[in-house]
Amino acid sequence: MKYHSTRDKSKSLTGGEAIIKGISEDGGLFVPESFPMLPDLKTMLEMSYQGIAQLILELYLTDFTSDEIKKAVAQAYDSKFETEWIVPLAVKGDAVFLELFHGPTFAFKDMALSILPYLLKTALEKSGIKEEIVILVATSGDTGKAALEGFKDVQGTKVIVFFPEEGVSPIQRKQMLTQEGENTFVVRLNGNFDDAQNGVKKMFGDEEFNQLLSENGFVLSSANSINIGRLIPQIIYYVYGYLQLIKENVIRMGDSVNVAVPTGNFGNILAAYYAKEMGLPISKLICASNDNRILTDFFQSGTYDRRRKLMTTSSPSMDILISSNLERFMYHTSGEDESLIREKMDELSNDGVYRYQSEGDIVYPDMATEEEISYWIEFLHKKEDYIMDPHTAVAYCAYKKYCDQSADRNVTMIASTASPYKFSDKVLKSIGVEFTGCDEFEKLNLLSERMHTPVPDKLAELELLPIKHDHISDTGNMKEVTLKLLKGGV
Repeated sequence: MKYHSTRDKSKSLTGGEAIIKGISEDGGLFVPESFPMLPDLKTMLEMSYQGIAQLILELYLTDFTSDEIKKAVAQAYDSKFETEWIVPLAVKGDAVFLELFHGPTFAFKDMALSILPYLLKTALEKSGIKEEIVILVATSGDTGKAALEGFKDVQGTKVIVFFPEEGVSPIQRKQMLTQEGENTFVVRLNGNFDDAQNGVKKMFGDEEFNQLLSENGFVLSSANSINIGRLIPQIIYYVYGYLQLIKENVIRMGDSVNVAVPTGNFGNILAAYYAKEMGLPISKLICASNDNRILTDFFQSGTYDRRRKLMTTSSPSMDILISSNLERFMYHTSGEDESLIREKMDELSNDGVYRYQSEGDIVYPDMATEEEISYWIEFLHKKEDYIMDPHTAVAYCAYKKYCDQSADRNVTMIASTASPYKFSDKVLKSIGVEFTGCDEFEKLNLLSERMHTPVPDKLAELELLPIKHDHISDTGNMKEVTLKLLKGGV
């Protein structure tokens, strides 16, 4: 299996090379040359999560040996997850929640970022690269902590995370600023997530800066969902979830299902599209946005327009105006038209807007306001004694709207992307719990009473952990800050 850029098909890389590189020199994202087909689902029915992971990774990473993948899977999906199922299903009323938040940082990013360090380390060993790899990350909340935790003390790597000063929840912020590990660096950015993401992309594309890094013994790579090594492991849980639905007699073998995903950068929902292209019986992709509604507007109108003010919401991981992985989706659905992708991405960069009408109706777009998020959190709590985080509530709201507007009654898997404990303010307010005067950790205890579960240890201990990182950057000096940190400065 070879990989090439969405903007230039002429250069082919192996899977390992694409994982190391992260993003192409031309600014494009790496995509597989074709979609491998899943084997007969009946043969996979009794497989564990680890077994399905092994199978899917072997289909895509053909330059890795079976033993190399097996070792990476075993190290990634182990006791660091709260449950042996890794991804449990919760059937609540007419909805099925694919709970993706039982990893070490309590967000779906753990599903890929638990294995990416091992895939990258293996790829580096095979490549003969001598420089130290610098994992450069822009985060709207969850990716940063998951990357820091995944790459902590991994030999031959350093991790630098930029997060928007005002764009993450208090728990997300504390998770990152208390991060341990000699090779980890966290930087607060005076800007929003798009500023952070644009700054990181510019560093990847800056030849002079990359040459300077190389002279100092460093080479850049990414742990954001622009890295194909992030995207491929996300396919696993959709396949696993479908098979669990069969085992729990919710559907029969071969039945079509829908998938509802709260998405900002379009990576998580793109993984469901990849699963569909591999033969998983997915019918509709319900693309759920928050008040920023950039993707809702795009799929409804055919116009992608980032020329708007970014709103700060209760679902910060979706507070994004440049959905990077949409480029991959457009590439695949345009018949792999690289010149079209170059044209549209240039228009986005220069004008802030482009038009593109995707063919077919695989995607149903909708959004949730802050009022709707609160309504559906309260609704499900009262009806099913089940509590969602705000991101999951966005997807549930879009799913309910789809049901109202459609005769489609396929079972829908809702990607439940974060633990409610990470967003206690919005959740407690939504279910009518008074918390005036409470600090963040008292709020966790209030929520624990309503969820009938103990506060996760790794969140409870944040109260006592010291702040380890106190770096701050403006959008214009991210390169300088990065270089200083790598050279041992402050």
